Amino acid sequence: MSAGGAPVPPPPNPAVSFPAPRVTLPVGPDILRTYSGAFVCLEIVLGGLVWILVASSNVPLPLLQGWVMFVSVTAFICSLLFLGVFLSGVVTQINANWNFLDLAYHFTVFVFYFGAFLLEAAATSLHDLRCNRTVVVQPLLNGNQYSINVAATIFAFVTTACYGCSLGLALRRWRP
Repeated sequence: MSAGGAPVPPPPNPAVSFPAPRVTLPVGPDILRTYSGAFVCLEIVLGGLVWILVASSNVPLPLLQGWVMFVSVTAFICSLLFLGVFLSGVVTQINANWNFLDLAYHFTVFVFYFGAFLLEAAATSLHDLRCNRTVVVQPLLNGNQYSINVAATIFAFVTTACYGCSLGLALRRWRP
């Protein structure tokens, strides 16, 4: 009782005072049945291929291809975590605007992957550049490295397109 005789209201329940997480994607294995889930799976598989192909070319241009490796490995790990959070159902337990986080994540990765694609294409286009390797002048990329870099460029483009499609779907979900 307070000084005036009126009862003091109980403190608010903190679990009730927070809004529920906002997410319009399904949680659990049902996410794999959506376009967004399919694109994230494609991003993981194709991004892993980019990572493997660039690494198998022995990275003849470390300044350019080092960034491609960084972006592909980081995006691969983050996409695995992103999918894991939805598959495990953690999104329902964390109070966040998951639609906005989805949009921000896919925008960021799309921009970085587009840059990585351009750098990989530039590295591949330099295959006929002649370098002085102590005594003998030879091409920068041998035939095998060139073929691997062409494949890496194609997969980097397709992966970038997948991130672009995910970005478009995330934008549709995020808009009110």
